[in-house]
Parts: sequence; structure tokens; C-alpha cells
Amino acid sequence: MVEEIDCLIRGGVYIARLNPVKYNEIGKPRPVVILNAQNILNINPPNIFVCPLSTKSEEEFESLHFYLKHRDDMQKDSYALVEHCKSISRERIIKSNLCILTTSEIDCILEKLFILLGKY
Repeated sequence: MVEEIDCLIRGGVYIARLNPVKYNEIGKPRPVVILNAQNILNINPPNIFVCPLSTKSEEEFESLHFYLKHRDDMQKDSYALVEHCKSISRERIIKSNLCILTTSEIDCILEKLFILLGKY
């Protein structure tokens, strides 16, 4: 069942449908962290930028993964998989926020995204 979600929150962890996948993309319904600036989210854009979470991390990508301890309604320890960040339709969000990351956690994910993009 899909919940109706009025306002998305920067750093909120929501369940999103990431299917269908192509090749080595990460898929299935899974938690994602919303990375858009809040002022953009406030105007309800049709697409949002997310970082998928997984309970598994591969050693060769550990410099791009950020560990998150479970809390609130996020039931398992997870890793933000920065190499899988992507823009998705907001219609793919199917469950309201499980928890909200701190500003410093969001900043760590963004730093790893900058590493991926060659800024650092």
C-alpha cells in the first residue's frame, strides 16, 4: 500500500521503489535518504535526489559508504551507498519517513558524493 506523503524532509529516510533496475543498479523497495535542499522540497518537485541504503557494504567501496546506526522506525543498521545516488520520481516514495538524519550525517554523505564526483 502506498502512503500519501505531503511534504518530504531533507535527510528523511523513506521507503522507495527502485525497480525496475538495469544492469548493476540497486533495486527493490528499500530505504533512501533524501538529499535535496529543503527549499526545493518545499515546492514539491516531481523528481528528488536520493541515496539508497543497504544493510550490506562491499569492501572495495567502503570509502563511498556511510554507516548509519538503526533508530526510530529504521530497524536495521545500514550503509548509505553513495555510488548509487540518483534522481527518482517522487511517486516512487511509498512509505513515510523512518527517521531523520542529523545535519552532520547528511554532510558526511555529501562529502562522499563529492569524492565520487572528483571534487576532493
